[in-house]
Amino acid sequence: MFRFLACGIKKTGIIAGIVLTVSINYCFKSSLTDEDWLVWVNKCFSESYDPSGDAKLKKWELTVTGDAFIRLRKTYAKGKQVYYSFNLSKLSEMNYLGNSRSGTIQLKTLEDDIIVQTYKDRHGDVDSMSTVLNIPVKNMEPERLDSLREALDYFKAKVL
Repeated sequence: MFRFLACGIKKTGIIAGIVLTVSINYCFKSSLTDEDWLVWVNKCFSESYDPSGDAKLKKWELTVTGDAFIRLRKTYAKGKQVYYSFNLSKLSEMNYLGNSRSGTIQLKTLEDDIIVQTYKDRHGDVDSMSTVLNIPVKNMEPERLDSLREALDYFKAKVL
């Protein structure tokens, strides 16, 4: 049994605080529409994606769609394109490797559910499947990462 009084906090104060926190979080979440979540998650990705580690990358587009697909298209200087796509219903795990300045978000699926397509590659166009999508990011504070996870979980729940 915990001794709350030793810390100078009464049990009723803690319970009231927990109830208030849950109530505030519930009210905040319920006020966001699908469109609000979609705008926020896409803004988060567009502001946080870090293309600097891919020197030949000319253009990129990372979006979450209203029907809960994550799509990443990379276009390179010589025209090669790599396209990744999967439905969030297949998302099994989200990990973050790095610190608040830079890192990698790993989105994992249980099976090969991530479509990987290459176009205009010197080795030919290739279609394959993967279980991990690594997204390089910058300026990812813990609060922002938690909100991103919450948004992805929200869309995952919408399609299940």
